[in-house]
Amino acid sequence: MKILVCIKQVPDTTEIKIDPQTNTLLRSSAPSIANPYDICALELAIRCKKTQGATVTVVTMGPEQATAVLRESLALGADLAYLVNDRLFGGSDTLATSYILSAAIRKLEEDQGVFDLILCGKQAIDGDTAQVGPEIAQALDRPQITYAVDFTIAEQEIRVKRESDQGYDIIAAQLPALVTVTKTNFPPLLPTIKSKLAANKAVIPVITSKDLDLDPQRCGLKGSPTKVKKTFVPVQKKAGIKISGEDPRKAAQQLVSALRQNRIL
Repeated sequence: MKILVCIKQVPDTTEIKIDPQTNTLLRSSAPSIANPYDICALELAIRCKKTQGATVTVVTMGPEQATAVLRESLALGADLAYLVNDRLFGGSDTLATSYILSAAIRKLEEDQGVFDLILCGKQAIDGDTAQVGPEIAQALDRPQITYAVDFTIAEQEIRVKRESDQGYDIIAAQLPALVTVTKTNFPPLLPTIKSKLAANKAVIPVITSKDLDLDPQRCGLKGSPTKVKKTFVPVQKKAGIKISGEDPRKAAQQLVSALRQNRIL
């Protein structure tokens, strides 16, 4: 059993600040973390490794600093890690990203064999598009199931417990397949000191455009039909006025007075 997990390094959205002059993100103010949904996908892969003896490979596309999330993945129990990095890939939107990652996955499969299962987080917390996983499945022509919270594998079939608006669905697909994972209810995996030390010493291969059969026009900004035209800070609205009291007539008078003061009446 071979499992590939796609990981993304993202800014911690709880720590992001906005430059009041330019209305742009101050990325330096927010620490970079592994996308939480991708970690949930990795945890399901590690659980499968422990029960069925799977080999778990992780891959991320990003700058050199993104190796941090790969080392975190190795410390949690992944076996192999690869960084997809090239100046040509800079500025890629979800379409270009999925195109590049699909090519990287094909390259890895040439060397290691076809992955029985590809796992992705349902979405990245910085973009919230939920597009890359399904686009990779489309590019690789593999069945996909989204919003998984758990799965079982038997006889080349995966049965996924899928979160839905009405509760949960059980959906089956033949392997190889791609599954996107939402928040799970399992206890989080914790690395050991030994696994952290081993991950820090691990050599992480880098996959560049020279290693892949790519059309440069489909990569980076050139291959990205999605454009961010404007970033702005939402207007902060003042808190409303609460009128209280047991006498409804006095309360009505206070309301009318407040509306007149604000030139609403």
